[in-house]
Amino acid sequence: RRHPTSRCPDASETARAVATSATMFAVGVLSNLVAVVVLRVSKKEQKETTFYTLVSGMAVTDLLGTCFTSPVVIATYAANRWPGGERLCHFFSFSMLFFGSAGMSILCAMAVERYLAISHAYFYSQHVDRTMARLALTATYLANVVLCIMPSFGFGKHIRHFPGTWCFLDWRAMDPLAASYSFLYGGVMLALIAVTVACNVAVCRSLVGMRRRTRVARADVCEHEGSRRRFHKLSSVSSAAEMQMFWLLIFMTVVFLVCSIPLVLYGPAQISAGHKPDCPSDLLAIRFASFNPILDPWVYILCRKNLLIKGCERLKRTVGKNAHDGLIPPALLPSVKPCTFTF
Repeated sequence: RRHPTSRCPDASETARAVATSATMFAVGVLSNLVAVVVLRVSKKEQKETTFYTLVSGMAVTDLLGTCFTSPVVIATYAANRWPGGERLCHFFSFSMLFFGSAGMSILCAMAVERYLAISHAYFYSQHVDRTMARLALTATYLANVVLCIMPSFGFGKHIRHFPGTWCFLDWRAMDPLAASYSFLYGGVMLALIAVTVACNVAVCRSLVGMRRRTRVARADVCEHEGSRRRFHKLSSVSSAAEMQMFWLLIFMTVVFLVCSIPLVLYGPAQISAGHKPDCPSDLLAIRFASFNPILDPWVYILCRKNLLIKGCERLKRTVGKNAHDGLIPPALLPSVKPCTFTF
């Protein structure tokens, strides 16, 4: 049964809507498949790390989320009617809830993993490995299944939203159970976001401290040329790997927050404010969320070490060319340092 507040005028230009949904579906599936392949063909030492085990879990989660939801939207637009009944609505809403919270949970696990690896290296080396990452993924999926299946059993409420092509929580439900679940889901997501941001800030501070200590150590051994070269090589490799993981995590966090926060916070905000139906805002929130699994894989693909090195080399050539052509003032040239993969 459709909630009365979800009844809004039908969307126009069905053909364009079908083409847009189909294009987003195709791009999302293709992007995530490419990301999975890229992760699978990574160097052995990288592919077997705990961090990239979690990244692979995120890629698979995004791929499944796209495959479970987009075909229903396309079929609805094409047939100009909801292709199933209440059960399909429950399944669609569950999928939206589950893959959203599971993605945020994996992102949080990645942030915690980086925090332990950088700030508590001994504990990390003794207790964290690929087996632990697989257990974390399994526990994440089970916990989110329990969290997201609650509305199907009465603790929360699923309804179809404008333009009738997707189902999600009833954002404006005023009965205690339905409203409580909206706040529960939003609260869990906010807690995961808070932990992720806190761990990222801690990792950033630790990396800055490590870089300062590395510079001091290099200065201490600069008298021994052979030792300096070996130290520079080892520290550069370590720094490159750590920075690659760090920037990958940062970019993924930014993408997830920009795409998902409107959907996560929209429900509790609507309940608290008691707003009337706002169909365009409803649709905008879900469209923001639908871009997350499309953008995520490009973060994996573009944050590859070799691509970043090529980018740095191209930046060096551009800076050098501009300096040679006189486009960069001579006073600024001493501040232009060689580009290495240590950020």
